[in-house]
Amino acid sequence: MTDYHINMFWSEEDQAWVADIPDLRHCSAVGATPQDALNEVLEAKQAWLDSAGDRGDPVPEPRYRPAI
Repeated sequence: MTDYHINMFWSEEDQAWVADIPDLRHCSAVGATPQDALNEVLEAKQAWLDSAGDRGDPVPEPRYRPAI
C-alpha cells in the first residue's frame, strides 16, 4: 500500500515545525522538532481516518506527490 505524502517545513510565524498531509483536508500538526511534528501528524492522520470511517465518509487514495 502506498502511504500519504507528508510535507514538513519550519514556520517562522509559529516558531515551530509544521507537518501536513495534503491528501487529507485539514490534517496537520506542529512540533518543536521535525520528529515531534511527524509524530503528531501521524496521530492526526489516524484520527482523521478513524473519524471518516466512523461517519462513513470517503477516504481519498494517496495521490499527492511533490514535484521532482
